[in-house]
Amino acid sequence: MEKESYVLKDHLKDTGFGYTLSLIGGKYKMTVLYALYMNNNPTRYNQLKRMLGNISFKTLTNTLKELENDQLINRQEYPQVPPKVEYSLSEKGLSLIPVLDAICYWGEEQLEKKGDCD
Repeated sequence: MEKESYVLKDHLKDTGFGYTLSLIGGKYKMTVLYALYMNNNPTRYNQLKRMLGNISFKTLTNTLKELENDQLINRQEYPQVPPKVEYSLSEKGLSLIPVLDAICYWGEEQLEKKGDCD
């Protein structure tokens, strides 16, 4: 079987695979993206925190900043008191959903296979 051209590059980080992992790698990035997708509406910080469960405020804040810097999510700030901020997927973030779906389907298949072995 012939290797794909991206596998033949000297450094994996210089490939599309490496770039994708740099965007979604990390403990919570994929989870945040999928939670925003599943909510299907702009989501406020505390609502997102409740959806994710066991994540610290600092970690969630850092994750959201990184996703925003990578243009995967939109951050909408409303000038009011108290401050209101909502997060949603950007077009770029939405384009990752089929990738995350594929990961999800793969995991479901593996869980079924694992259940058959138990």
